[in-house]
Amino acid sequence: MLKFPKWKIIMVLVISVWSLVQAGVNFLPEKTREKYDNIITRNTFKLGLDLQGGSQLLMEVGFDKFLKESLEVTNDDIRRNFRKAKIFYTGLSVSNDEEYIKVIKFTLINKEQADVAKEEIRKLNADLSADISSEGQFRVGYNSDAIKKLKRSVLEKSVEIVRKRVDETGTREPTIQMEGDNRILLQVPGLDDPSALKSLLGKTAKMTFHLMDGTDPFAFSTKRAKPGYMLLADADKKEANRKYMVNKNVEISGENLVDAQPTFNNGQPVVSFRFNNYAGKKFGQITAANVGKPFAVVLDGRVITAPRINEAILGGSGIISGNFNVQGANELALLLRSGALPAPLQVLEERSVGPSLGSDSIASGAKACLLAVILVFGFIIVIYKRFGVYANVALFIHLALTLAILSLFGATLTLPGIAGLVLGLGMSVDANILIYERIKEEIKIGKTPFAAIDNGFRLAFGTIIDTNITTLISTLFMYIYGSGPIKGFAVTLAIGLLCSMFTAITLTKMQVFLWARRTKPKTLRI
Repeated sequence: MLKFPKWKIIMVLVISVWSLVQAGVNFLPEKTREKYDNIITRNTFKLGLDLQGGSQLLMEVGFDKFLKESLEVTNDDIRRNFRKAKIFYTGLSVSNDEEYIKVIKFTLINKEQADVAKEEIRKLNADLSADISSEGQFRVGYNSDAIKKLKRSVLEKSVEIVRKRVDETGTREPTIQMEGDNRILLQVPGLDDPSALKSLLGKTAKMTFHLMDGTDPFAFSTKRAKPGYMLLADADKKEANRKYMVNKNVEISGENLVDAQPTFNNGQPVVSFRFNNYAGKKFGQITAANVGKPFAVVLDGRVITAPRINEAILGGSGIISGNFNVQGANELALLLRSGALPAPLQVLEERSVGPSLGSDSIASGAKACLLAVILVFGFIIVIYKRFGVYANVALFIHLALTLAILSLFGATLTLPGIAGLVLGLGMSVDANILIYERIKEEIKIGKTPFAAIDNGFRLAFGTIIDTNITTLISTLFMYIYGSGPIKGFAVTLAIGLLCSMFTAITLTKMQVFLWARRTKPKTLRI
């Protein structure tokens, strides 16, 4: 009776010491942490936007522009496919439409080719709807269901790319969440000046590679684009008047890039890039077939460089040179690595949270925690005497263990997280109270101290498990369906509940068992 194996004692002591060290690191000065940087002390929890201040951007995804560009690409595909299938038409263009928002319109010369035309359109995109009037006019576009599906896809992809760009800037634990069907809320703790962030997110970073007009690549002698070509401006503001005659056909898209890194070439900042296997082979074939001809690299509708192809570029890698400085090369490499935004982002609202608000929040949260701990500790000692001391030791380790786990995973601590931390302490106290009250009941019915202690821990165990499981289920749903602060509260509370299972049941049990075996009490004062 009242056996507690040595291996369990060692395990409890090791976990308790580790939690005290790992949690204590968070309260050391940064220079001290760097001095003793090792596996144990390397990780710390981070403070959220509401605690240390930062920047908040509310952005709108330009879905209309995405839809227009998507239909323009489809428009060119229809033209090529109809030419191959010998389907004759007039007035092929993209225009506005009340039912489809934007739509491709054209009129068949031979109405008998309507079924063939529909089949060709279906081959391009199964989500496209094609209607034909009695006069033979086609309207091709996305219906309302397809539009909803596209909006969701564009929004999710935009969130993921924003996450990649912000994470690579070195910011810690940004909060990125979707709002409605076309907005993104971005919160970056610790960032006081959002201008660089706005600049980074304001670029779509859609890069394409095009062949150019061999006779007049820089469009010095014309102000209009030739059929099949487009006039694009130079990306360098100093060369804003320079126009390039660029073929409309995209030879290779930037989506095929697998890496992009800033580097130097002849002492000048450049960006090295590498394609995937498929695009690498195609790039080699294109450059081999066009030696001596100019080749344009286009970023967001502007030409960043237009070199001549001196030789076939094999191996799927190359260098983008231009009038870059080091910062510009770094930024371009980051944009290319993270991928192109499917649609432009427009900043609707910008907020900066000053550090004074964060300091006030931290002070208020710390006071609330301290007051709660003092009152709980005092109450437990008054009611349960010696057993209350054991419970308070378990509560202290519970707090340290919760903070240690948050540190281990580099979690972000917010005000709702602090609330979850305090509530977790309350749940841990509740578990100790259940055990002690059960021991009291066993004493009242005439059980010996040893039997009362053993039955108290054993019989209260089921009740504690049931209580914690039901609470964990509610926190699980808060985490799944909640967002931002609600998720932070749920995570912190869940960690606190799991820690209470260790401290209230194992740590308290070890202390009480060891005391009882050492002193062999005849009566219990509890």
